[in-house]
Amino acid sequence: MRQPAAVVLVSCYELGRQPFNLASPWAQLEAAGFDVVGIDVAVEPLPDDIARGAQLVAISVPMHTALRLSMTVAQQLRQQAPEAHFCFYGLYAALNEQHLLAGCADSVVGGEFEQVLLALAQALAAGTPPQQVAGLAVAGHAGGGGEGGGERAHGVLQKLTFMLPQRAGLPSLERYATFFGPSEGEVRKVGYVEASRGCLHVCRHCPITPVYQGRFFVVPKALVLADAEQQIGAGARHITFGDPDFFNGPGHSMAIARALHQRHPDVSFDVTIKVQHLLRYPQHLAELSQLGCAFVVSAVESLSDEVLSKLDKGHNREDISAALKLCRTLALTLRPTLVAFTPWTRLDDYVALLEWIIAEGLIDAIEPIQLAIRLLIPPGSALLHSEGDASWLGPLSLDDFGYRWTHPDARMDDLQRQVANIVEAAANEDWGAVVLRVREAAYQALQQPAPAVALHHRGFVPRLSEAWFCCAEPSHWQLQRLQPSCGG
Repeated sequence: MRQPAAVVLVSCYELGRQPFNLASPWAQLEAAGFDVVGIDVAVEPLPDDIARGAQLVAISVPMHTALRLSMTVAQQLRQQAPEAHFCFYGLYAALNEQHLLAGCADSVVGGEFEQVLLALAQALAAGTPPQQVAGLAVAGHAGGGGEGGGERAHGVLQKLTFMLPQRAGLPSLERYATFFGPSEGEVRKVGYVEASRGCLHVCRHCPITPVYQGRFFVVPKALVLADAEQQIGAGARHITFGDPDFFNGPGHSMAIARALHQRHPDVSFDVTIKVQHLLRYPQHLAELSQLGCAFVVSAVESLSDEVLSKLDKGHNREDISAALKLCRTLALTLRPTLVAFTPWTRLDDYVALLEWIIAEGLIDAIEPIQLAIRLLIPPGSALLHSEGDASWLGPLSLDDFGYRWTHPDARMDDLQRQVANIVEAAANEDWGAVVLRVREAAYQALQQPAPAVALHHRGFVPRLSEAWFCCAEPSHWQLQRLQPSCGG
């Protein structure tokens, strides 16, 4: 497999960042002697001949939006390389294993995928049947993992021998999301690293839960710092830590944050931390603020204790208020994420959420798209095994890679569509004006006039130019905006 482009790695979308899920397996494959080419169709057109002669085409689908977009890409590449082996890898490959293997995929792998991809490439080079690769689910071999009885794709949870990601062949950082801050008007290039993978927690709506099953793996400190530094050398002045929860291993993560600040005191960073961990480790939060953390993302999801319980978030509304107060005391910006529409969210819950955002001065800390997010239920979701009434749950939509659901209160589904339209039509408007229009729509659904309100505590909040979250159904507008260019 030493001919040009013998292995083609494809990324369709990674939240507007240079794709780690290409850079990481690229390093493993190249170190083993394979000729590799990578393409990120989120920012560059797909060449007409990129896959010609390839034996392995591996498509990264770490999130639902990427999976939706990958269907067009896979079709184009299959025309270029009809004899190639097509492997889909990442969280949403594992979740949608059955459907992918029945259609466009020859194999699927999830979890810690890098070394499985390497083993697949080696098997193809040696003429060994792919079904003998442990951890790989192969079309026509429902058990996956080969004759030796290996793991299924969604069960690859063995610690990797990590390597420094290969980023030299990827588009430059200026092609990706930028960071606005820490001073208003300042724009910085953004790098991305992972200090850990997987998650200790098993929130029912999270796509990580059915794949990692409450486990996580740390990436060696030296390797994380080396990856950050190669991106800093390429111009990054802000680093996003992509860990599902930066405080899954707080000692490990804090050691990396300290070392990064010591080596590059002018580089800012952001992290994602659960509400309960914000409250559990206030001393670490205080230190993060001193080390240059520009903001913390936290999956607040809802203010309804009933919804939070259904999602098994591990926090309640009182905890949210306490975490927000703590972050403000420490001069640390909290950027909540939401799943604003679920089968259990009542209309008055949604109105209360809007009033809370306004009263707490969070308008500029929450992107308007968050107000339209509708719960995504992919195959394998832990929500499918929840107790209680599930009359709201509909059939699996193979085209959408998720289960359809209908809110028991038809007003909520109508309101969600209306809010999505408001947000999509107001991409460049002031966020306060958008929130007020959404608020007006919510009160109309209640058949009540919206009380007068003043928007206080407005101001600049550090943020990234691209914000998207994987527990949401992407709208038609977002898919159109990200639709890859498949030619020329």
